[in-house]
Amino acid sequence: MNISLATAEKAIIAARQKSEEMGVRMNIAVVDAGANLVAFARMDGAWLGSLDISVKKAKTARYFDMPTGAIGGLSQPGGPLYNIEHSNGGLIFLSWWHSHQG
Repeated sequence: MNISLATAEKAIIAARQKSEEMGVRMNIAVVDAGANLVAFARMDGAWLGSLDISVKKAKTARYFDMPTGAIGGLSQPGGPLYNIEHSNGGLIFLSWWHSHQG
């Protein structure tokens, strides 16, 4: 299933509202079924260094069709996906730090 720009923009709005509730400033990326960027928003004051992280997290979730936190657990030493972050031009998995810093 692909995502329209209108739907991606709604996702950006919802993510921004959640970020504001959490009291953090985020970079928010939405990708389509092919992992291509459809929409992006950088909240005022969000870290510049996490621009790339937000896009890679969105792509990673799409590549594996699961939350990046689940992939992160599987990619730990001894896990079935250990070192997977070095594939696909670099993948990013959700951790507490990433989920709270954008």
